[in-house]
Amino acid sequence: MKKFMSRVEIMDTTLRDGEQTSGVSFAPQEKLSLARLLLTDMKVDRIEVASARVSEGERQAVGRIMEWALRTGGETMLRRVEVLGFVDGGVSLKWIAECGGRVVNLLTKGSEKHCRYQLRKTLDEHVEDIRREVQRAETMGIGVNVYLEDWSNGMRHSADYVYAMIDALRDLPIRRFMLPDTLGIFEPWECFAACRAMVERYPDLWFDFHAHNDYDLAVANTLAAVRAGIGGVHTTVNGLGERAGNAPLSSVIAALHDHLHVEIGVDEARTNHVSTVVESYSGIRIPANKPVIGENVFTQCAGIHADGDNKNNLYFNDLLPERFGRTRQYALGKSSGKANIRKNLEMLGIELDEESMIRVTQYIVELGDRKEIVTAEDLPYIVSDLLGTAGDGMTDAVRILNYSLSVAQGLRPVATVKIEIHGQTYQQTSAGDGQYDAFVSAVEAIYKEQLGREFPTLLDYSVSIPPGGRTDAFVQTLITWESGGARFKTRGLDADQTVAAIKATVKMLNKIENNINIAKS
Repeated sequence: MKKFMSRVEIMDTTLRDGEQTSGVSFAPQEKLSLARLLLTDMKVDRIEVASARVSEGERQAVGRIMEWALRTGGETMLRRVEVLGFVDGGVSLKWIAECGGRVVNLLTKGSEKHCRYQLRKTLDEHVEDIRREVQRAETMGIGVNVYLEDWSNGMRHSADYVYAMIDALRDLPIRRFMLPDTLGIFEPWECFAACRAMVERYPDLWFDFHAHNDYDLAVANTLAAVRAGIGGVHTTVNGLGERAGNAPLSSVIAALHDHLHVEIGVDEARTNHVSTVVESYSGIRIPANKPVIGENVFTQCAGIHADGDNKNNLYFNDLLPERFGRTRQYALGKSSGKANIRKNLEMLGIELDEESMIRVTQYIVELGDRKEIVTAEDLPYIVSDLLGTAGDGMTDAVRILNYSLSVAQGLRPVATVKIEIHGQTYQQTSAGDGQYDAFVSAVEAIYKEQLGREFPTLLDYSVSIPPGGRTDAFVQTLITWESGGARFKTRGLDADQTVAAIKATVKMLNKIENNINIAKS
């Protein structure tokens, strides 16, 4: 039994087949940018950039890619850029030549059913048309690969047709015979058998395999094809493509590397960057749990996993995130244990004693129960908020029982506050220049009008938000106060900036009331 190829070619067709994703259309500049990323950054062997004759915009995009390829790497680079063409009497070939292309991927019929009912031709008639097209391409200096469309159904229902077609074409100057599972019907065992049949029957020919993902088996079928001896495989970035898409480039290169240990020329470290660029250009979001490139796939949630990572990397596998330009993360939520939180703190350079770790862990678990999203960027604020007053002996002399903040167009914001001070309840409504100002005005009125006491002066108010642009991130509000000639600061933490400021204010009130109690005693 012939061993599978030691080196496998990767042909990425994001710019052609991937663009057939519903709602996806790349602008010419985006196509050029992605062509550069795929060929020079990720170093895939070949790319398929368009279908001939689609539109004038497509012609411009292909022309720009061909100009760049020729300028960058000459004829060698130019022949790594391929265009899908049709058996149409030379019309596609003329289109490709005018764009500066050097390779056509000729679409032919790989099943008897397609040939008979779509073309309404016999196999001999179709073969003759293909022969003429290949000969035209040769005279124009255009290399030819041949797609056998619907090949998987052809092998399942009309294998004799497939073999007769290859027999009739094998003497022509065709570089690659490309075998598509056009409707994604294969499972890995059938795929292996069909590919093995081709490789054993035609050991001198080069075959590519082109998978579709209708049963979520595109990656598995791609591995089966390579194990059967196929020399090249087709992918798309993020698995873009018609219907359920194609085999994702990221998953294919990881699986080929780790499971079959074949040589591929792709630079894995650029995977995440290219995937995020395609996500941006296509508008198709990457699912959080998508292997290799999903946001969550290198995130440990359970505390026991983080603990195991601390103990000889017990929960690591070969998919190390650094391979793909990623980093391992440890989720913060109700499943977090101290190990998860400690891992995040270590990455931030923060050390806590055991008692503090318990307090922070309990708080994060409580946030998770409330379905609050907590990230590593939030941790410094949480630590500062929770532990900033640890051990100061303060009691809750002041409690906010209720408050209502209202904003209306053309009217000043209004706050109604119900507050408890040393067990006594007070209520006040006031207007202000903003919601927080209205809240402070109401509390100040209680102190001045109902308690007959001075209210501290607010000297400075600052807000800090974790980096990353998350609108649900925790906001830390730091307020500087002056009371009785002394200055001090209090912090508040919440996803809502106004609520964070209110929390800081309540801390200030408790600090004052506790100091009064201390002075009295």
